[in-house]
Amino acid sequence: MKLQLGVLFGGASVEHEISIISAIQAMNHLDQDRYHVIPIYIAKDHQLYHSSMLTDVNNFRDLDQLCAKLTPVAFYRKGNQCVLKSSSLFHKDIVIDLVLPIMHGTFGEDGTLQGYLRMLKIPFCACELSAAVLGQDKELMKQILEAHQLPIVPWFAVEKNKLDEASLIKQCDEIGWPLIIKPASLGSSVGIHVAATVDQLNEGLADAFQYDSHVVIEHAVTQMREFNCALIGDEEEVTLSCIEEVLKGDEILSYKDKYEGNGKSKGIVSTGRKIPADLSIEQQEIIEILARKAFHALRGFGIARIDFLMDSDTQDIYINEINTIPGSLSFYLFEPKGIAFAQLLDQLIQLTLKRQRKQAQMICSYATNVLSAYSGGSKMIK
Repeated sequence: MKLQLGVLFGGASVEHEISIISAIQAMNHLDQDRYHVIPIYIAKDHQLYHSSMLTDVNNFRDLDQLCAKLTPVAFYRKGNQCVLKSSSLFHKDIVIDLVLPIMHGTFGEDGTLQGYLRMLKIPFCACELSAAVLGQDKELMKQILEAHQLPIVPWFAVEKNKLDEASLIKQCDEIGWPLIIKPASLGSSVGIHVAATVDQLNEGLADAFQYDSHVVIEHAVTQMREFNCALIGDEEEVTLSCIEEVLKGDEILSYKDKYEGNGKSKGIVSTGRKIPADLSIEQQEIIEILARKAFHALRGFGIARIDFLMDSDTQDIYINEINTIPGSLSFYLFEPKGIAFAQLLDQLIQLTLKRQRKQAQMICSYATNVLSAYSGGSKMIK
C-alpha cells in the first residue's frame, strides 16, 4: 500500500517562492509507486490549499489568480488518523500518513510548523521543534556552537529596543571591522549588509531591524571562501554529501546570487558553484568533522546543510550556520556520491518512520485523570 505523503510548501516567508521551487523539484522525483503525493500549499496569508494544479510551477506565476481557483483545506484528527479536510462539500477527506515539509524561513523552518504538526501528531520528515528553532535563530545557534567549542567568527547580538551607541561601537571595535550585519532569524541572505564605517553600520541595522528585532553582528572575513556540506541522518548515523564551494558575484552572497543566477530561477541549483570543492585532503576532513559535530550539537535530523567560511589568508575554517530544510534539499550535493534525488527522499522518509516508531514508545501523558477525584474549591493546586 502506498504511503499518503503530504508535501507542504509555501508559507508566509520571504523565501516563499524558493519553497515552491524546492517542493516541485522534490515532488517530481518522489517514487510514484511507493507514495501517493499530496501537494499542500500554504499561501502568504497562511491559508492552506490542495490541488493537482500545485505540481506545475507555471501555475504559480500569478499567486492571487491561482489561490482564487483553489479550495481551502485544513488538517484535523479523526480518531487515530490525520485528515486533510476541504471546505467544499464535493471534496472527500484525504488521510495523511506523513508530511514532507519543504518550507524555508519564517513559519516553516523556524519551529512553528514543527510544533503544529507535533501537536496534531502528524509524523513529519524534518528535524524536531528545538532543532528547527536553533537552526533558524542565528543568535541561539551561535551560542550552542560556542558551548560545544566549535569554531565561529567573532560576533555579538543586539536587540532593537536595547541599543546603546557607545556600547555598540565598543563591541564592534572588539570583534574588528569590517562587519557583517544579519537579521537573527532570516535566511537566503535577506537583510544582510557589510559595514566598514559607523554610517554603514547604522544603515545596515536600520534595514536588518525591518526583518527581525534581534540582529547578529559578525567580524567580516574579507578574504573569504564559502563551502557547504550537506548531511542526511539522525543521532545514530549520518551520511555526508560532497563538499561544494559557492561562487559569488557580490561581496557577500546575495538573494539574487542564490536564486536568480543567470536570470532563470531554478532554485539554489542556479547559483554558481564548484562541485567538488577544490580542497586539500586535510581541509576536506576538517569540514566533514565539523559538519558532523555541528549537526549533532544542533540536534539535526533528516537532511541539513552546514555552511562554512574559510579565511583565505590564514586558512582558518569557521562554521557559519545550519540550514535544517536547505534549498532544493541539497540533492545536487548527494548526487556525486551516488545518491539520486529519489533515493535521498526514500532515505529521509525511512528515517522519519524510524523516529516515529521510537516516539511511539515514549510517555507523553498519563492515562489517569486527576480531575476524577477533584472535589472543587478555590484552593491553589500545589
